[in-house]
Parts: sequence; C-alpha cells; structure tokens
Amino acid sequence: MSTSPSRPHRVALFVTCLVDLFRPSVGFAAIKLLEDAGCTVEVPPLQVCCGQPAYNSGDRQTTKAIATQVIDAFEGYEAVVAPSGSCGGMLSHHYPGLFDDDPAMKLRAENLAGRSYELMAFLVDVLGVEKVAARYDGTVTYHDSCSGLRELGVKAQPRRLLGSVEGLRISEMKTPEVCCGFGGTFCVKYPEISNAMVGEKSADIAATGAGTLLAGDLGCLMNMAGKLQREGSTVQVRHVAEVLADMGSIAPIGEPDAVKR
Repeated sequence: MSTSPSRPHRVALFVTCLVDLFRPSVGFAAIKLLEDAGCTVEVPPLQVCCGQPAYNSGDRQTTKAIATQVIDAFEGYEAVVAPSGSCGGMLSHHYPGLFDDDPAMKLRAENLAGRSYELMAFLVDVLGVEKVAARYDGTVTYHDSCSGLRELGVKAQPRRLLGSVEGLRISEMKTPEVCCGFGGTFCVKYPEISNAMVGEKSADIAATGAGTLLAGDLGCLMNMAGKLQREGSTVQVRHVAEVLADMGSIAPIGEPDAVKR
C-alpha cells in the first residue's frame, strides 16, 4: 500500500451500529486498511450510536445525550474514522449545531468534527494512499451513498483504490448517485416509496452486468442486498473496504458472515 510520508498515527475507529451488529468484517477490513497505511488503530469501548436515528426523527435532546457520550469516547485521538459516510457526516457536520446553547460543548463538538472522516476519504485524501495489495476477480459496480457523496464528497476516492485491485473491473451504473431508498428512518416512514426507489436501483445494477455491488455504507448495502435477493438476483453485495482489504472470500452481505466475533 502506497502512502504519503506525513499522516496521523493514532486513529480511532468509529465502528457504527450496523457494522457492529450485522457485519463486523467491515470493521476488521477498516482496521487492516488503516494499519497497512501505518496507523495505530484503537476501538474505544465506550462508543455508542452516532445518534442519527434520533436526530432524523427530531429528538434533539436524546441526540445531544448520545453525542456527548461519543465526544467523551473519542477525546484525544488524532483522527476518528468511520466506514460509513452517513455516520461520518453526522459527526463532522451535525454535532456542532446540537450545542449552540452550550459554548463549551460546542467547542468540543467542533473539535471532534474537525478530526472525523469517512474511511475512503481518509485513506486517499489524508493518508495519501494510492493503491492496495488486493485481488478480486470479477466485474463490480459502485453505488454512491447519499451522505458520503453529498456531505463528504466521497466519489473518486473508492474508485481510485478499486482501480489498483488486481483482477477487478468496474462497470458503472447509469445513475450511481441516485438514492437507493434506504435513508435510515425514511424506509420505515415511506416503505412504498422506498421500495420503488430500490427497485429502480436494482434494475440499474442489473444493467451493468456486474457480478458484485459495492458501496461504502452498510445501510444502503443491506437495503439493496435485500431487494436483489427478493428478485432472485445472483449479484453479490459487499462493503468496499472488504474488497480493498483482500477479504473477498468472506460471504456476501445477506449470507452468514464468515468472520467470527
């Protein structure tokens, strides 16, 4: 793995709820990528949900309580990295505004926001990683998750690293930037609209001819994997970090995870 000479070394991994509960291999892949790039990685045991479900539901008091615990857990690290644009965007874009009535906490939230990154952006933009030592035989297509793309500017970074994976070919969707219909609580509040959106996405995926679907947010991946399976598709679904970390032998999302916790 090729990197720039100047980089943060003590990095904390924000695991995310979905990774912890449903796909721990994504967390292991993130750690491997960061350690290969020269970082010392820690996983603070007192971390909790980023608070986005409460935030999106309008429950600001609960969100503030959650954010306070997260800020405490990640104090003192040079960087906080999440394998999710959605959670990364919550920490870096929405935490400070929660504490407009508390200058001391707002300052701490701004400090955390300035140290928080999505995994792909951190590897490429901060660490200067140019390639990885991985192999994946087959054609993949990549979905740009909404928060990572629109809040954090994550688009070219994963494709740049995927371009260095031996044996891998990328076949782009016609509309890779269009939402998959998950949207956190959106899919619960508006299931018919969500299902129609993911149906359009699955058709776009099929049209690429790719055998594997990749993305950087597990919520989007689980939503699309569920739709593809219901339609009888044979497309495999994986988090991009798993492929970049050369963990392609792990069972696809939607099947039993081969990595034991």
